[in-house]
Amino acid sequence: MLLKENVNFEEISSNGDWAMGKPTARDLAAAAGVSLSTVDRVLNNRGAVSEDKERRVLEYARKLKIDRALNQRAARTLRIAVLLQSRANPFHAAVQDSFEAANRDFLQYNLQFQVYHIDPTRPAATVALTNALSLRCDGLVIVSPQNEDIAAALRAFGQNGKPVITLATDIRDAGRYAYVGPDNRKAGRVAGDLMGRLLGEEGGEIVVISGMLSMIGHEEREMGFRAVLRERYPQCKVAEVVESMERGERAGDLVFNALKGNPRIRGIYNASAGARSVASAMNALGRRSDIVFITHELTDERRQLMREGMIDAIIDQNPVVEVRTAVEALAAHFRRKDEPPISLMTPIQVHMIENC
Repeated sequence: MLLKENVNFEEISSNGDWAMGKPTARDLAAAAGVSLSTVDRVLNNRGAVSEDKERRVLEYARKLKIDRALNQRAARTLRIAVLLQSRANPFHAAVQDSFEAANRDFLQYNLQFQVYHIDPTRPAATVALTNALSLRCDGLVIVSPQNEDIAAALRAFGQNGKPVITLATDIRDAGRYAYVGPDNRKAGRVAGDLMGRLLGEEGGEIVVISGMLSMIGHEEREMGFRAVLRERYPQCKVAEVVESMERGERAGDLVFNALKGNPRIRGIYNASAGARSVASAMNALGRRSDIVFITHELTDERRQLMREGMIDAIIDQNPVVEVRTAVEALAAHFRRKDEPPISLMTPIQVHMIENC
């Protein structure tokens, strides 16, 4: 359907008939600073328009409340790289699933998400991948430990206005466009409060398992956890903080050794992967009934462990919500969405056996 100079966009009926008007093609062209033929190509999805002009036409079409432009699919596909750990980590598997679903669920933004797996213990490989992706991608989402070289690579990636989003755990000095995820310090405080309440007046010693303390999110969880115990539960003491290096089987080995060497341990706070192996260690030493076990991420496996009485509380950050928020933040950055998300800080939810 060709546009005419003085057609009313707002009063096009649902069956495509023209009606008398308010904003016209000439109004839209003038507001966006483009030609009438460019307006026609954008609104009729004909292509052959630069990204900047397409963005301006759609932006001003929305401002003029031209109904049929409100959900217009942008013509140019923008490629967004997503850097995550492998699917062996349940949280990262859930994030990957959510980004793959976003390719189907947010067609109007025309953002294509491609997942690349990274090893958090090999920062040089992450730097090399980031540098390579900067040549062919329009944006990047990353879940990674803190590392100066990675931060520098992310700053370089974003030098030409390409957005970088840190997801679930932040990266300092990365020049990122946004951090999307929970308040990890608050999540740690919630875990500490639950631990203090569940251990009761008798209290006891606690083992904290961090995936990697170089992950800002894990560092903040541990800090929040300790802070609450100091403030309100002096009968509870962190005996040691260990790193699983994001390997589930290692988490179980660390717990087994800690419980075997210290009978005063009455609490385990696992801020990372390895819930099944931790539960196995508790069982192997006959400590299933006298340990309070708190962890993160409500996976199917952890839900089952809770129903079996192995986990007392799970603090979930809902990766589906995190990914949706990141997608909308990117769409707003590229002006394919009128407004950014109301908040980039995503909620947490506490699950216990009665609501898991």
